[in-house]
Amino acid sequence: MNASQRSITVVGAGAIGGLIAARLARTGAQVNVLARGAQLDAIRRDGLTIIDDPEPGQRYTARVNATHDAAALGAQDLVFVCLKGQALAQSASTLAPLVGPQTHIVSAMNGVPWWFLSDFGGARANERLESVDPGGAVSAALPPAQASGCVVHLSSSIAAPGVIRKGKGNLLIMGPASAHMAARADEARALLAQAGFDAQAATPSIQHEIWTKLWGNMTMNPISALTRSTADVILDDPLTTQLVAVIMAEARAIGEALGIGIDMTIEERNAITRKLGAFKTSMLQDVEAGRTLEVEALLGAPYELAQRTGIAAPSLGMLYGLARQLDANLEAARRATSSR
Repeated sequence: MNASQRSITVVGAGAIGGLIAARLARTGAQVNVLARGAQLDAIRRDGLTIIDDPEPGQRYTARVNATHDAAALGAQDLVFVCLKGQALAQSASTLAPLVGPQTHIVSAMNGVPWWFLSDFGGARANERLESVDPGGAVSAALPPAQASGCVVHLSSSIAAPGVIRKGKGNLLIMGPASAHMAARADEARALLAQAGFDAQAATPSIQHEIWTKLWGNMTMNPISALTRSTADVILDDPLTTQLVAVIMAEARAIGEALGIGIDMTIEERNAITRKLGAFKTSMLQDVEAGRTLEVEALLGAPYELAQRTGIAAPSLGMLYGLARQLDANLEAARRATSSR
C-alpha cells in the first residue's frame, strides 16, 4: 500500500509533527493533522508552510486536513504521535478514536515513551511506567503492542502559526517497540524516506536509540532550565560538568540493567554537545515561553526505571526533584496570571 492509499494522521502539528505532515503531504499522501489554537486556525486557512534553512530559498506550502477532533477522523492506518509527553498524558483518551486493531502508532517524542518496556527490558518487560503513562490512560488509548518509535535527530521550530522553519539535520531513526511490529516499522520508515528524510533502521533496538539520545538530553535540558544557561556555559563550568558526568554515569548503569549498552564515553558524548555551541535547549526555550516542561519523559521515567532496577541514582533524583518543582512553580505563575 503506497502513501496515497493510507489514512495518515499526525497528532501535534508543531515543529516536528508539522514538518512530518507537510513532507508526507508533498508525496501525495492524504494527511490529517490534529492541532489547536492559532496553529489550527493558520493551517486551515493557509496550509502548512515549511522554510528549509539549510537550503536557502526552499519554501513550500502543503495542504492537509486540520482538525481538533480525533473522533471526526476515525480509525487510521498510521498515526504519528508528535506531542510532548506531558501533553500526551493529558489528552490520550481523546486519541482513542484514531486507533483500530490494525492501526500502527509511531511516537516521535523526546525522552522515554509510554511503550518503552513493551517486549523489552528483561525482568521489567511489558511493565507500565507510571511517570509517562499515569493510571494506564495512554496505553489504553494507544496500545503499546501496536507501537513503533521514531528518534528525531534534526532541529525545527515554529516561526509563526502554520509556518515551520527546519534547521540542521535530517535524520530519523525508526524501530518497532515489539518484534512483531518490525514489518510495519519498515513500511513507515520507507514512507519517511520517500518524504525526504534520512530514515534509518534502529540498531540493535529502538530502545537503545532512545536511551542513547536521552543520555545527553536528560542533563543539559533540566540544568539549562534551572540556571537559564546555554549548553556551552554548563560545560565550561567544572562543577556543573561534574554534575552532568555523575548523572550520566547513573543513567549508563540504569540502561545496562535493562540490557542497553552505550558505546561511547561520557566525555565523547559531551564533546558532541559542545560542538553545538551556545544553544538554548528545548526545555530552556519552554521556560522562556512559559510552557510546561518535559520533566517526566526526560527525568521521571529514568528515575522510575532506576528504582525498579535497583540502581542507585541520587543525583538523578535530586535533579528530577528540582525540575519538578520548577515546573510546578511555573504552572502556578501561569494560573495566577490567567486569573487576573
